[in-house]
Amino acid sequence: MTPRPWLAHYPPDVSPELEESPFAHLPAMLRQDAVDYADTIAFTQCMPNGMNGSLTYADVDTLSDDFAAYLREVVGLSAGDRVAVQMPNCLSYPVVAFGVLKAGCVLVNTNPLYTASEMARQFADSGATTLVIIDMFADRLPEVLSSTSIGTIVTVRIAEFFPPVIAGVIRMVQRFWNRSLPAISVAHTPFQEALKAGRARKTAEAVAAYLDDVDLDSVAALQYTGGTTGIAKGAMLTHGNLVANTLQTITMCSTHMRRGKEIVLTALPIYHIFAFTVNLLGFHHLGARNILIPTPRPPSNLKRAFENYRITWLTGVNTLFNALLNERWFVDSPPRHLHASAAGGMALHESVAARWREVTGTPIVEGYGLTESSPVLTFNPLGGQGKDGSIGIPVPSTDVRCLDAEGRETAIGGAGELVARGPQIMKGYWQRSDETSVTVVDGWLHTGDIATMDAEGYFTIVDRKKDMVIVSGFNVYPNEIEERIAAMPDVVEVGVIGIDDDKTGEAVRAYVVAGASAPTEAEVIAHCRQTLAAYKVPKSVVFVEELPKSPIGKILRRELRDSAEPAATPSGDPR
Repeated sequence: MTPRPWLAHYPPDVSPELEESPFAHLPAMLRQDAVDYADTIAFTQCMPNGMNGSLTYADVDTLSDDFAAYLREVVGLSAGDRVAVQMPNCLSYPVVAFGVLKAGCVLVNTNPLYTASEMARQFADSGATTLVIIDMFADRLPEVLSSTSIGTIVTVRIAEFFPPVIAGVIRMVQRFWNRSLPAISVAHTPFQEALKAGRARKTAEAVAAYLDDVDLDSVAALQYTGGTTGIAKGAMLTHGNLVANTLQTITMCSTHMRRGKEIVLTALPIYHIFAFTVNLLGFHHLGARNILIPTPRPPSNLKRAFENYRITWLTGVNTLFNALLNERWFVDSPPRHLHASAAGGMALHESVAARWREVTGTPIVEGYGLTESSPVLTFNPLGGQGKDGSIGIPVPSTDVRCLDAEGRETAIGGAGELVARGPQIMKGYWQRSDETSVTVVDGWLHTGDIATMDAEGYFTIVDRKKDMVIVSGFNVYPNEIEERIAAMPDVVEVGVIGIDDDKTGEAVRAYVVAGASAPTEAEVIAHCRQTLAAYKVPKSVVFVEELPKSPIGKILRRELRDSAEPAATPSGDPR
């Protein structure tokens, strides 16, 4: 086998190896971006009705310095302390995230859709002592705080940094029309007050000193993932991991990413590793204008953004692209300035890719990665060299192999577990050395995905070794859902799998063996909704007499998947 055959398919100006990092840590990169593009608009938050607010690169740089000073001088945090951040895409997010990094602290991204029990579990595991949360969800905190180490809470408004009149209108709608602003019964500091307090204590010398003990090997973020077991673990992503992956992605797409000229639509949540690295860090480093969409559902929420801004780039998951292609307004008037689109998080259907090119007249390519790899490992080259159905070729400074069950590299076309090595591979799992040792072996990340490589070095995922389900790009782990359902009265056994779904790519289905007083499908779903985020809740429940098991009694989810259509018995019928 020719070593690294994919190198022949790199764009002409792409080097197979990254140069040594020019930045000592992430804040150094962010600071340079602010110098290079000071007066350029960095972020614009666009609401579904078109109301908006913006911040320049200089604004974000100054405000994030204020927040860094607040964390260190007012709250009293030290380098390495964890700060949980729980908010949708909004102007406050980059200010907070960059401020946490500039303070030398560790960012703990948290899904705003999490229930109180999910929040408590992640906050307790990370050891976060400070939480920045959107005020719309702060009513969950009384259930959360007692089991965590959080002592400081900062609340953020969705229209923070909007012009005062527009912010006031949005606030009134939230309070009196949507009734989406719950009373906050715990001690908290409004974000603007935190910024003011930090500003009063800030000096340039102090802000610089916060990073004295931070280097490329320091942990920048704990990004939670279920990994191979479904038990939530914090992947320790270092400053070096994230700087490297930012530069790898930009380098791979260099022919279609123009410095200072791109306007990227960010509909994917920035707390997800794909949008965090590619949109927040990558396009920021390019001097792009980032159009932030707080929620892309329904897809009509994107209409005003496409109408009001000359969108040149779009990143998304298959379900987002498919949803837009089913919107009359989008198909009738596709974005005229779109330059290219990138898909990740879940498999891009070939039919969706073909129709996207037909409707928009622009390229769309698929990449692949994991939280543990910051995330990008492979990418289809832009410029006509990509292959639909493939996850592309490794990005610079990255080696990828397919290994058989004995750990030997497979022949070309042979299926095996995809393993990868490169500067973007995580430092390990937070406080879980045992899990780290079986996931990263001699520097190689074992992804748990089964893939093949063709003669040109293009990789294709053919199966998942893990049982993870991907719903609209979100990872869902069967163990967690099975545990919830098994706790119900008269549930004997339960097995959870993913089934194909036209809207979300995959949907959760639960197979239940019940006793005499069997719950109904509606009762099982209602029970799950009490403690699980909406995307984790089963879309269907099938009652069966027994579940397939191995000789040692392990439920065989693969057999459930193989027999998923048609269902064993109609949903809701225990017999």
